[in-house]
Amino acid sequence: MTARIGVVTFPGSLDDRDTQRAIRLAGAEPVALWHKDKDLKQVDAVVLPGGFSYGDYLRAGAISRFSPVMETVIEQAKAGLPVLGICNGFQVLTEAHLLPGGMLGNDHLHFICRDQKLRVENADTAWTADYTAGQEIHIPLKNMDGRYVADQYTLDKLEGEGRVAFRYLDFNPNGSLNDIAGITNEAGNVVGLMPHPEHAVEPLIGSGRTDGLPFFTSILKKLVNA
Repeated sequence: MTARIGVVTFPGSLDDRDTQRAIRLAGAEPVALWHKDKDLKQVDAVVLPGGFSYGDYLRAGAISRFSPVMETVIEQAKAGLPVLGICNGFQVLTEAHLLPGGMLGNDHLHFICRDQKLRVENADTAWTADYTAGQEIHIPLKNMDGRYVADQYTLDKLEGEGRVAFRYLDFNPNGSLNDIAGITNEAGNVVGLMPHPEHAVEPLIGSGRTDGLPFFTSILKKLVNA
């Protein structure tokens, strides 16, 4: 049976179609999920894609966190459903308290768009198992509110428990504390990151690399072998 991975569309989502294509390229079936619908259509995993949901009013992800679909996502994520938040999706996950910390405006106060070098810090999550710890990859980055922040206790806990999933290398593009580009929850089923792996899955488009494809092959293998 083909694994089914849902992709939520909020008002203002930009990268839902790109994410669906990445899922399809990995060999799974993408399932479109609408923000007003609590029904997850029996998917095996969920991706919250990038964009500017609800125009980033109040705070990035703050309104989307209260969308009807998120009620079910939060409940099922706590029960073990794999969830990936990309860029705006990461912001939504912090607002929903599925991941700790929060996102603020870039320290240079400008939108940034570039290919970003990352180091994989944790290859033991549902979404990163096809990487190796210490691997260096290049993933496109595009954000205005990408500065990850948390209190010192939370940062120490993330570092001590190995829950920093990805770290910026060579250049910190937004002022994120500890150069954090992505994190995971304690169980490893929920991962959020600011860079966009769905834009690095084919050699002819996006970054010209396929460094982002292992996100989607990782979850596929986990679901198939479950």
